[in-house]
Amino acid sequence: MSLLAITTLVWIGILAAAVAATAGAALWLVARERRRVADLQEKAKSAQALAFAGSLAGGLAHEIRNPLSTISIQLQLLQEDWQDAITDRERRSLAKVKILLSEAKRLEGILSDFLSFSAGHRLVVTDEDVNSVLDEVLDFLQPEAETQGVRIRRLLERSLPLVPMDRNLMKQVFLNVAKNAREAMPKGGELMVRTARGGDSCRVEIADTGEGISPDHLAKIWNAYFTTKKTGTGLGLSLAKRIVEEHDGTIEAASEPGKGTQITIRLPLRE
Repeated sequence: MSLLAITTLVWIGILAAAVAATAGAALWLVARERRRVADLQEKAKSAQALAFAGSLAGGLAHEIRNPLSTISIQLQLLQEDWQDAITDRERRSLAKVKILLSEAKRLEGILSDFLSFSAGHRLVVTDEDVNSVLDEVLDFLQPEAETQGVRIRRLLERSLPLVPMDRNLMKQVFLNVAKNAREAMPKGGELMVRTARGGDSCRVEIADTGEGISPDHLAKIWNAYFTTKKTGTGLGLSLAKRIVEEHDGTIEAASEPGKGTQITIRLPLRE
């Protein structure tokens, strides 16, 4: 066989291998795109179902809130009428009115949390200084924290780039997480808030030196309506998780009973 024939066969083999590799890559890309489209369609169906359920639930909550507000107003008026109670019977009546008023206010709080959770969010994203948002939240929490013996430490990296976010929604996330941290330290402790840059994301850590969370409960804290508090609604962290994920971010928890809990939020920086 001549050298030309051998060379031709080699080139044919190389071309055949290249065609096969290209075809294989093309098939893989097509399959991946089909899977992506299928996933998007499935997510769209789930989103539509959730939106419909949320709309029904939101309407029902609004219908409940109106008579509940009327009940609260009437109980406040009754409390004023019985404020100067003299007899034992009048004092017992006043105590019962106060209990009913407290429970009505608690129900109003549950409804507010539920409406926030069920409502869809349309993000209004602007470039924000995450440290500025955290400062606002911590300034708001500090007076009550000090009365509980909770010291707030701010370890904020001031050279962070601006982060694309919906300022009001992320402020709600930070507030929910920080309030949980403060409430986990009824006997006092330290609430530490740290920010740092990690690659292409901004990292926010909110840690406490409180009671910690048991391993059995740690996996459930993001579930709607799960709470270990006597007066909690169990919607704060689940709402925070949803808002962070709507920002294409992540939120994680690490805890050790008796030593405290740390919540880590990562938000992507602008490309």
